[in-house]
Amino acid sequence: MGLVRNLDMRSGDSLEGLLSDKTKMRQQKGGSSRVVTLLTCLQFMFAVYATFLLYYMSPSIDLRSKPDFSWTKRIAHQWKQFIIPPHVVSRYNQEANSVVRAESTQPRSPSEVCEHEKIDFVQKKSNDAVMIKLKTELYQEVLDFQSKSFGAETLSQLMAMKSKWDLHGPNKPKITVILNHFKRKTLCAQLDSLLGQTLPFHHVWVLSFGSPNENSLKRIVHRYNDSRISFISSSYDFKYYGRFQLALQTEADLVYIVDDDMIPGKKMLQMLAHVAGTDKYKNSVLGSIGRILPFRQKDSSFPSYRKFRSKEAGLYLPDPAYNITVNRIVQVDFLSSSWFMSAELVKTLFIETPFTFMTGEDLHLSYQLQKYRNAASFVLPVDPKDKDTWGDSEHRLAYVSETTVIFKDVVQVRDDQWWRALSTGYVTQWAAMYPQKIDVLFYAHSVDEVKALAPLLLKFSSTVGKKAYIVVSGGNFCPCEDAAAALKWPKTVCKEKRFKIMDLGVGALSGNSNSEVPVVQAVYASMKGLIKIHNPSLVITVADTDSNVKKALKMATEANTNSSTLVLLPKSSVSKVLWMADIRSTALPNWNRMKIYVNIITQTRANSLARLLKSLSDAYYIGEEVPITFNMDSKVDEATLKLVNSFNWPHGPKILRRRIIQGGLIRAVSESWYPSSDDDFGLLLEDDIEVSPYYYLWIKYALLSYHYDPEISLPELSSISLYTPRLVEVVKERPKWNATDFFKHIHPNTPYLHQLPCSWGAVFFPKQWREFYVYMNMRFTEDAKQNPVQIPRSRTNGWQASWKKFLIDMMYLRGYVTLYPNFPNQTSFSTNHMEPGAHIAAKENVIKHNKADFEVPLLKQDFKNFLPNGKMPAATRLPSLNLFNQPVSLKGLKAAGAKLGQDILKCNQTEIVIVNHETGVPLHCTRF
Repeated sequence: MGLVRNLDMRSGDSLEGLLSDKTKMRQQKGGSSRVVTLLTCLQFMFAVYATFLLYYMSPSIDLRSKPDFSWTKRIAHQWKQFIIPPHVVSRYNQEANSVVRAESTQPRSPSEVCEHEKIDFVQKKSNDAVMIKLKTELYQEVLDFQSKSFGAETLSQLMAMKSKWDLHGPNKPKITVILNHFKRKTLCAQLDSLLGQTLPFHHVWVLSFGSPNENSLKRIVHRYNDSRISFISSSYDFKYYGRFQLALQTEADLVYIVDDDMIPGKKMLQMLAHVAGTDKYKNSVLGSIGRILPFRQKDSSFPSYRKFRSKEAGLYLPDPAYNITVNRIVQVDFLSSSWFMSAELVKTLFIETPFTFMTGEDLHLSYQLQKYRNAASFVLPVDPKDKDTWGDSEHRLAYVSETTVIFKDVVQVRDDQWWRALSTGYVTQWAAMYPQKIDVLFYAHSVDEVKALAPLLLKFSSTVGKKAYIVVSGGNFCPCEDAAAALKWPKTVCKEKRFKIMDLGVGALSGNSNSEVPVVQAVYASMKGLIKIHNPSLVITVADTDSNVKKALKMATEANTNSSTLVLLPKSSVSKVLWMADIRSTALPNWNRMKIYVNIITQTRANSLARLLKSLSDAYYIGEEVPITFNMDSKVDEATLKLVNSFNWPHGPKILRRRIIQGGLIRAVSESWYPSSDDDFGLLLEDDIEVSPYYYLWIKYALLSYHYDPEISLPELSSISLYTPRLVEVVKERPKWNATDFFKHIHPNTPYLHQLPCSWGAVFFPKQWREFYVYMNMRFTEDAKQNPVQIPRSRTNGWQASWKKFLIDMMYLRGYVTLYPNFPNQTSFSTNHMEPGAHIAAKENVIKHNKADFEVPLLKQDFKNFLPNGKMPAATRLPSLNLFNQPVSLKGLKAAGAKLGQDILKCNQTEIVIVNHETGVPLHCTRF
């Protein structure tokens, strides 16, 4: 490139001739004496001349009358032939005359070199009533949305806003204007407009990259003879990005990049600078022409931005063809023909490698600014009656540019470009106006990760009412075509303009870099936009993905104000949670909310404890943190202590608690856990319990189905059992009972609600456990006969050394229930081995226990297929039983408790006690 500022190069031939002739003179006649004589004469003449010059410069000489120097001319004429030979003088005179003639042919004002674009057509106007209706309706919808969302000011309102720039004082902004020219003859019109601006520019750079009109453009710049206007040229065509590359060099505050089809009005710089200085629009790019990209069609695909007679094809603003003018500032998806912004924002254009350098710099700029700077693009409003406020005072030129981009290959490239932007997180006006809601957005950084996530993705995709997409890193990490092949999808899904699989093209940013920064930046920026567009309940990736990817996904999900949850699944766990697709969409965001604490009560049964710990270690925890606490009474033996101390628990913290004074079983169990929040759940296990590998999944599935769904109300649920009983425990006869047979008229394996709490493996809810603490404290007596609660026909009335007796009483009085599993042969998530301990071997316990009545098989396979229709039934379809295994509605259970009337507060028979769930303290009675 060459930088030229009004330079005229002159020939050096005359000087060379002079030096040549002097050499010949020295050689002629071979006499050195003549040379000495000539030099002496020359010195004499100079001395005489200097003397007269000093004389006439004297203050005593009156120069008002013109002095006569004709005698000096005569002397010089007589002596010149002795100093310079005649033939040299002749040659010099010829060259001087040629220069004079050349200068006389040069124009002396810009108007003599200016050329002007001929516009011999009338602005296109559509007479298609359908199209006019579609376009104006869409524009009004956009304007209404933006007005309600963040405001859309008129020009006068914008100019009344406070701006950091003092346009009439010392704090004027420096603005560099970049004019990019190729063939159009609009330079003079642009320069005239810029020189007449109400806010002066700092510099104007006229660019000519590979232009056939370079010489003409150079002459125009020279003749304007303004030191602020520079001409920059190159024989290489830097296309559409060259002007932005050059803009990186500006030292100005603001930069205004203008195409050769735009002739801005004379108030344009003042308007643009003022708006750019406001707090609301300082992080924006402003312009005069813009586009709103296509909207989604009814078939979930997106049309070409050139689709005819389609409302979804988007908008060109302003659009004189459809009588659409911009009278309020409007946010667009990208600007065309001119861009005004802070010089700091220009560098954002080059963060990612453009889709192509041949076109689309306008879209790429707006996309990158939003993605990496959260900067928006706006078209400024105009005063229709004042052309000085127009960014394109001759819109017909710009409209020609718009209508010439109709070649099929160019349209296809630009369609591919905007779709790639949208599918990698560009929040277009469609996305802002119509926020989506999907269940899951999967992310895979490699093809192996795609394969690992495939079962769950396909399960979501095939589940009615569920919606899930997958995002792949792209580039060298995971090309879209390879991911599609791994999912057994046709490769054409990578080209379709519909959301299904999205390629981030991470390699476009990171290239061959060994740094993790480009990867984190690309994944974060793209996923942040995609999460904002689609609002997924969950963002799922594999737990062992690259640590930088996890950081990026964590930041992206946390940036979403609509609360998306990041789920990191171990590859081995994916197939174990296919039931996730059956969780109601309203409950999915709560996937990570609950925290389940394993609490083990142990003392002297080291072998039993070892069996329990092995079963706990073999269970599936799907990568979640599960704290474990060992509660040991004062008489704990050495073997148990050694086992507990040596036990390794990789799933979370391990806590050891040992009593100083023996507390007994009641205190050991009831004081083993207390919730610290409403999302803490306590799993209580005595050491002779053993659990199924699927126990944790059952608890999580049940909590999400019946506790964490905001659209499901089941306040009566106070715990979840892992165990399925084989006896009716609370009646004297203790008859055998089979839930599978009992519920076969509904579904033989339906889960059910039971008023009986479980002590052989159950998870207790935080609110009801606090309530139980207060209740037990107020009702505990050493003598069971002194207990005021006597449930008719219940053998629990005589239980003395049992914490469970007090929990049964509270649940009966207040209508609480426990959720129980129900699988063939009472196969359960826990079993009780009925080994001698504080309760089974107690001397007071005269009941004989048949081990076969309590020991049940453990579930060793995925339980989902046993459930009705392969999933948890709706809460309203769960059958409920009273304390004696009789079918009773939830309302009937409350009625029985109210009728007994033995609660802490005295209520009538249509009321039950309500407590403060933060403290567990009873408050008042309320009707049920």
